[in-house]
Amino acid sequence: MRQVSVVVPIYNEVENIPHLLPAVAGVLAEAGLDYELICVDDGSQDGSTERLRHLAQERYDLKVVVLRRNYGQTAAMAAGFDQAAGRVVVTLDGDLQNDPQDIPRLLAKLDEGYDLVSGWRQARQDHGVTRLLPSRVANWLIGRVTGVQLHDYGCTLKAYRRELLQDMNLYGELHRFLPALAYIEGARIAELPVRHHPRRFGQSKYGLGRTFRVMMDLLTIAFMKTFLTRPMHVFGLLGLGFLGLGLGLGIYLLVLKVGLSQSIGQRPLLFLAGLAVISGLQLFCFGLLAELLMRTYHESQGRPIYRVREVVGGEPPVLVNGNPLRP
Repeated sequence: MRQVSVVVPIYNEVENIPHLLPAVAGVLAEAGLDYELICVDDGSQDGSTERLRHLAQERYDLKVVVLRRNYGQTAAMAAGFDQAAGRVVVTLDGDLQNDPQDIPRLLAKLDEGYDLVSGWRQARQDHGVTRLLPSRVANWLIGRVTGVQLHDYGCTLKAYRRELLQDMNLYGELHRFLPALAYIEGARIAELPVRHHPRRFGQSKYGLGRTFRVMMDLLTIAFMKTFLTRPMHVFGLLGLGFLGLGLGLGIYLLVLKVGLSQSIGQRPLLFLAGLAVISGLQLFCFGLLAELLMRTYHESQGRPIYRVREVVGGEPPVLVNGNPLRP
């Protein structure tokens, strides 16, 4: 088994790929690690797929997983995790903003007895309004809801023990909540400051548009953390609450009708408000139930959330005069 598997989700990063792979490989080779690089092409349309296929024919340390279409970063990371053979799995972005020089530091921290080490971009090189401000709000909110206090949930540069990833299943947009999911599994988590560079090539794939998805996934994580094995505690409590409210309103209306002889049939605002509140809560509860049903459906049948078109490279190298060459 290899020591380290480096998983890199790729989506339209054709200009960054030739710089990224040698940088990561150079750091790991200098550290004397037995490693593999796994690039997951998530439906790129700018030539990244062809570039990765070509490099996989030249590099013995590179495995390329090409997905059929763009499934999103969560699915790309899940595909990389499934292909990883290392005892430790490291993830980083393909845009050169994460610094490969920080990987040995994450591994050293992991050796102190942690199951997950998360990077913290202290001097983050991103746009303040569209990236930094929403990220800081999200990090604070996620920490409050999940109980896992990290400065930077969104940093992709992380190191995981393999056995930890085997206990977690990713769906939706849950990749940014991996520390919270790991915490639910009882993992020991540490955070380490890492370097962050401005984007040199291409355009960012993130923006304010993902705020809604983050909020919905945060509600899912909060529910899983507290009520995953006891959903009746939340639904039963809500049911009793609405039953009590209904009985209270019924008694009130009965007093108005019988005791005070007032008409209660011409109150559209009352009916409208009640309908809106009940409908909203029902939809919220149905959403949580649907999330649990979806997880049961996937896990019981062993169905992945992605489909692989092909896997290129990753074979053991052939040594010629002590030098590794692809057969």
